[in-house]
Amino acid sequence: MSYSNIKKIDKTSWLHNIRSSYDKRKGNSQREYKQGIAFAILCALLWGILPVYWKALHPINPVLILFYRIVLAFIFSFIMAIIFYPWEAILKPLKNKSAIRTFFLAGSLITLNWGIYIWAVSNEQIIQTSIGYYIEPLIVCVFGILFFREKLNRYKLIAVFFASLGVAVILIYHGEIPGIALGLAFTFGTYAAIKKKHRVDAVLALLYETLFLVPVALPVIFYFELTGRGAYANAEPVQWALLALAGIITGTPLMLFAMAANRINLITLGIIEYISPSIALILGIFVYREPFDMVQLITFGFIWIGLVIFTIGEVMENQIIAEKEREQEEKEIQGSENGDE
Repeated sequence: MSYSNIKKIDKTSWLHNIRSSYDKRKGNSQREYKQGIAFAILCALLWGILPVYWKALHPINPVLILFYRIVLAFIFSFIMAIIFYPWEAILKPLKNKSAIRTFFLAGSLITLNWGIYIWAVSNEQIIQTSIGYYIEPLIVCVFGILFFREKLNRYKLIAVFFASLGVAVILIYHGEIPGIALGLAFTFGTYAAIKKKHRVDAVLALLYETLFLVPVALPVIFYFELTGRGAYANAEPVQWALLALAGIITGTPLMLFAMAANRINLITLGIIEYISPSIALILGIFVYREPFDMVQLITFGFIWIGLVIFTIGEVMENQIIAEKEREQEEKEIQGSENGDE
């Protein structure tokens, strides 16, 4: 075989390896992206139907439910951790003071979010929770600009404007700040931003986010139970069984959310999460017959207009980015081919 033939084969083989490597990376990326989308949708569906679960726990005190939720979520994540991870991996975050501070902050935020949510559902405020979680992705967008240097295109700017109008309608009409909605939106929006910045495996993240709050939760649980105001004195056997599932019901969607956040961008994740408040809104109006007046309709109207514009802008931006990446990849491959001729 001549030297020129060998050289030709080597070039062909080399180019084939480049394309194969690129196709493999692209395939892995697409597979992870699809997994992220699936995790996000499943997470949103589970969160959407959660009001049914929390309603079923009435008349257990909402504060007690919150602290049971912390302890049981810790137990659930601990069991999952020892099944899937070696002790070295489980204990490693404890050696990092910065990681401990991050986990404590994230755990405090999600606990505050849980508390607001459980109280709202228990006090016939499901529609307010829906407003909060409609606003939350737009707050995430603002955080992306402030902390991750993401650019605010005209679509996102208009979307934020309409969402702000929706909040302003409630503020002007009722003369008070919609505390439940804004509290839910800001606590979970901040939590999501922290999860995006500090990527940690979902199981271990939940374990440490709840670990540092268990010492606070346990005394509260004992106090309620020993004074006759706890679940033991007030709950039926069915409610006890449901309460025992709080760890799984809390941990599963949070883990799905963390797995999604590690695979897709924060804005796409936020758009998918609109499934959750939509389900909550339907439950609040048609199942639990909460009042839904014209002011709330106008508020939701502004938020939905913002959401539509937000979604259109995101889809168009992703298409432009994908097209640019495709053109760049084609140029790189073409340049490699020309360089070997």
